[in-house]
Amino acid sequence: MNVSRLTRRLAIAAALCVPALASAEAPTKVEVWKTPTCGCCEDWVKHMRDNGFAVTTHDVQDTGPIRRNAGMADYGSCHTAAVEGYAIEGHVPASDVRRLLLEKPDAAGLAAPGMPLGSPGMDGPEYGGRKTPHDVVLVDKQGGAKVFQAYR
Repeated sequence: MNVSRLTRRLAIAAALCVPALASAEAPTKVEVWKTPTCGCCEDWVKHMRDNGFAVTTHDVQDTGPIRRNAGMADYGSCHTAAVEGYAIEGHVPASDVRRLLLEKPDAAGLAAPGMPLGSPGMDGPEYGGRKTPHDVVLVDKQGGAKVFQAYR
């Protein structure tokens, strides 16, 4: 095979690969504020990482101020996260976060109020497979909420 033919084949092969490389996106960044001793928060962080998110954690003694500043005061759980301008309060599944980021509603974010059994981070063996029916709610910028995803 001559050099020009080999060069042409390499150029074609490279051109075919470039779109695949260009479409590869960096993982979505998530910042999480939690207390240093909360095991279920660590389990939720692992859930998010296992689902392709790049998670940075911040250990704080009190998550209340973070929650209030994020517009989630009425929807408290044990940790608060931020992703692409949205607040994520509590044990919200990664699939709901991805849906939020695709739909891009005009909202403060998502919350799984309380600590519902069976939600990500609250689903380990220590919970014995128990599940609590619960809702993930979409919290608007005025503090109101509506069901985003029901878990029954």
